[in-house]
Amino acid sequence: MKRTIRITAMILLFFNGVSAIFGGVGLISDPSGAAMRMPLEFLENTPFKDYLIPGVILFTVNGILSILIFVLTSIKVKGYAWFIIFEGCVLTIWLTVQIIMIREFYPPLHVPYYLVGILLIVSGSFLMKE
Repeated sequence: MKRTIRITAMILLFFNGVSAIFGGVGLISDPSGAAMRMPLEFLENTPFKDYLIPGVILFTVNGILSILIFVLTSIKVKGYAWFIIFEGCVLTIWLTVQIIMIREFYPPLHVPYYLVGILLIVSGSFLMKE
């Protein structure tokens, strides 16, 4: 059972990491958001004038960090369950702050990623008992 939970967590980490890397690269390469169909109006109530800094944060914190935790989990480094929980918390906090800042809830995007974050927290918690 624990093996299945660990593999599920790895799939979720990989999915989150790869999608955040692609999203981050998209925002960094075109900070206007036009290429990703994200209007600058989303940023009106934020401290950002374009998507460069959010793209860098997305790329680093949700992308690179998820992939790093995926690797640490795959080699079963001591305490890897804590890292899984941490990334789940990072993702859910990222989404919550994003929704508060842009004042927009977009279910096709936010619901699946909230589920990923919650599943990471739950799976990491189960793996703590290992």
